[in-house]
Amino acid sequence: MEQTSNVVVQPADKEKIKGIWKIALYLALLTAVEYAFAFGMEAGTLRNMIFIGLTIVKAFYIVSEFMHLGHEVKGLIYTIILPMIFILWLIVALVELEGVAVKESKGTVDFVPSVTKEVDDSFK
Repeated sequence: MEQTSNVVVQPADKEKIKGIWKIALYLALLTAVEYAFAFGMEAGTLRNMIFIGLTIVKAFYIVSEFMHLGHEVKGLIYTIILPMIFILWLIVALVELEGVAVKESKGTVDFVPSVTKEVDDSFK
């Protein structure tokens, strides 16, 4: 039995391969910057915001190039991205609301250090 196929093998597109390596290099550099901040900064809100920002940038490159969303029409991009933004907002809002509810149900109070007269006298 002889089978025929309509598949035609195309030669490798050097420009596309170069573009993939370029994006992979960007992602590697962004990851190196993240590691530099992880070991060079103290933990805090600024470091967390830097991590979140760099993660969003890396996610953009991954979705745009490796998932080919950057080469699609704008309408398709918006129908994928906008619902994701609302879903992320919903998750953050629910976590915040539930966290406050759990905290209140346990009777947990934020610690606010008070300065007493004894402490003030010791600094004089």
